[in-house]
Amino acid sequence: MAHIHWYPGHIAKAQKQLKEKLNLVDVIIEIIDIRIPYSSRYKDIEKLCPNKKRLILANKSDLSDDNFDKIWTKIIEKETNSKVLITNLSKKSDIKLITNLVIDLSKEIMQKRLEKGLLTRPTRTMVVGMPNVGKSSTINRLVGRSKTKTGAKAGVTRQQQWVRINDKIELLDTPGIIPTIQDDQNQAIRLAMVNSIGENAYEAESVAFELLKILEKYYEKEIRSYYNLKDEEITLENIALKRNWILKQGIADIKRTALTVLSNFREGKIGKFTLERPEEYGLI
Repeated sequence: MAHIHWYPGHIAKAQKQLKEKLNLVDVIIEIIDIRIPYSSRYKDIEKLCPNKKRLILANKSDLSDDNFDKIWTKIIEKETNSKVLITNLSKKSDIKLITNLVIDLSKEIMQKRLEKGLLTRPTRTMVVGMPNVGKSSTINRLVGRSKTKTGAKAGVTRQQQWVRINDKIELLDTPGIIPTIQDDQNQAIRLAMVNSIGENAYEAESVAFELLKILEKYYEKEIRSYYNLKDEEITLENIALKRNWILKQGIADIKRTALTVLSNFREGKIGKFTLERPEEYGLI
C-alpha cells in the first residue's frame, strides 16, 4: 500500500492558525469533497470550535456518483447535527441558499447580542476545509466582483480582511486550511486520490494503483470501457500497453500512466464516481 508522509510541525502550526481564525467567526462554512465524504471531513473540528454553528457544503457533486450524494448527506447531518448542502458551486441558486442558511444559523447568536445590549452587526463567517476541496472557489463565488473589503477588525492580521457579502454577512477573505493530519493511511491515500495532498507526499504510481482497485470494485464496467480493457486485468501496465506508452527498454511507462489515470479520475473523464461507501465505516 502507498504511504503518505506527514509533517507534524507544519500540522501543529496549521491547527493553531485555524483556531485563531475560527475564534473570530459566528458561523463556519465547512467544505468536504463528496467523492470521499468520510476522508475529507476533519473529525476534530468541534474541538477547535466548540459550540460554533456549521454549514457543511458537500462539494464536487459534478464529479460524484449521484446515487450516494443524498445517502452521505443524511449520515453526515445526523453525525454532526449540522445542515449539509450538496453543491458544485455552478448554480447561482446555491450561492443564495448558502447565504440564507448562514443568516439563519446566526439568528440565535444575534439574539443573544441584543439581549446583552450589544449593537447589531453582520454575521461573520469563514470557509474552511481540506486542501483543494473548493474553498477559494466558494469564497470567490460568495464575494463576487462587485463586493468590497470592509477593512481589518480587531485581532485580525493585515492579511485577513473582512468582505461584505450583503448587509447581513461578512466573510473572512482567507480560507481556513484544515491540516491534513491523519493516522489512517487509507484515509490519507484517498485524500491523495482527489488531489488534497501535495504531490511531494506520495508516489503517483502507488496512489493510482490503489485508486484502480477501488474503481474496479465499484465501477468495473466504466473503467474497462474507458481504457478499452476487455478480458485483461485492470492494471496500470495493461492500460499503458493499450495506449502504447512504452519506454525505450520495451517496458510499460507506469509513471505516465499513473499520472494520467489520476488526472482522468480527478477531471471526471472516466465517469462520476464516489470512492467511499457508508458500510465501510459501519454507518449503515
